Amino acid sequence: MGRHALPSIDDIVSDFEFLDDWEDRYRYLIELGRSLPDMSEEEMNEASKVRGCVSQVWLVSATDDASPPHVTFRGQSDAHIVRGLVAVALALFSGRTAPEILETDAEAVFARLGLAEHLTPQRSNGLRAMVDRIKRDASSALAAA
Repeated sequence: MGRHALPSIDDIVSDFEFLDDWEDRYRYLIELGRSLPDMSEEEMNEASKVRGCVSQVWLVSATDDASPPHVTFRGQSDAHIVRGLVAVALALFSGRTAPEILETDAEAVFARLGLAEHLTPQRSNGLRAMVDRIKRDASSALAAA
């Protein structure tokens, strides 16, 4: 099965707006999750595991030497819809500069997608934990620059 590059966050938002039905939106999230590249067993370890997620979620980041540094993320989950949420978070944050990542209002984007009212509290908490982890990695990248 071919892996595709993730769509941009703007494309995801417009696709979401196009899909009226939440069943279709969930299917779309699952499709997004399927487009994530696989992570190796070595990468899916305790250090890369995101705390606060009910499902297992792993996130790894890499920073370039630019000033300010760009941070790219890769992630994976063992749950279909959560994997889709990982894909949305990566589309929103990955490849941006550390200051952009820190300034991004993820809650506003997730609200535009209607995720807040359509996710279980556990999934919402997991999404928040993922965003916290992404912002922590961006802070670390900035501190190390």
